[in-house]
Amino acid sequence: MRFTSEQRLDDGVLEREFTLGEVPGILWTPASASASAPAPLILLGHPPLGLRKMYPLLAERARHAAADGFAAATIELPGSGDRPRWAAAEQARADLRRAMEAGEPVGDEIIDALVLPLVEKAVPEWRAALDALLALPGIGGPVGYSGGVISIGIRLAVVEPRISAAVLFAGSLVPAAMFEEARRVSIPLHVLLQWDDEGNDRQAALDLFDAFGSKEKTLHANMGGHTGVPRFAGDAAARFFARHLR
Repeated sequence: MRFTSEQRLDDGVLEREFTLGEVPGILWTPASASASAPAPLILLGHPPLGLRKMYPLLAERARHAAADGFAAATIELPGSGDRPRWAAAEQARADLRRAMEAGEPVGDEIIDALVLPLVEKAVPEWRAALDALLALPGIGGPVGYSGGVISIGIRLAVVEPRISAAVLFAGSLVPAAMFEEARRVSIPLHVLLQWDDEGNDRQAALDLFDAFGSKEKTLHANMGGHTGVPRFAGDAAARFFARHLR
């Protein structure tokens, strides 16, 4: 891991950009963190829109996490931001746009082509980032995962034993194969669902929640569209991490 920039934000949070191989990322550390008092870590997932575009929302989430004593980190997803474009993903996105503009159902073939290769590429990168982050002074476990493409969160919850709890955002397309993986998830889950999300198959989101194998799982559903998540829903997610990452 190589740090490429560093700044202290006005609330005392240390923000550092880094690269891990060819993968860019950002780490936010609360002022209270030290080698003798390492902060628990939350991995901030996000949609494949690029870190530059997602930065304001990610930084806001990270600063809220830091106020609760957590470090937070994110990485650029494959094919997003300044990373090399991925022809298969570009084709899948084009197929998705065509189907949605035509008012046609989005078929399993499009969903699989769009999501499954992303999961296969992104999850090993998240695990490598976790290796590097936990080796830093001032960063420690336990680890949580929050938000992003829900299929990536499912795979990480299954294969990464260092992740102790996850907040997942319903609303992204989910391949049928991920429902089987969801049955293998056992960590505590807090799932956020916007009831009127125009791009979300509400029934599929409910079916996925039902499939999760976790003994402790909570569905927090709110009225409103994709960008209308109320502040109190975020506060509930913060309380969830405070219970499970302390």
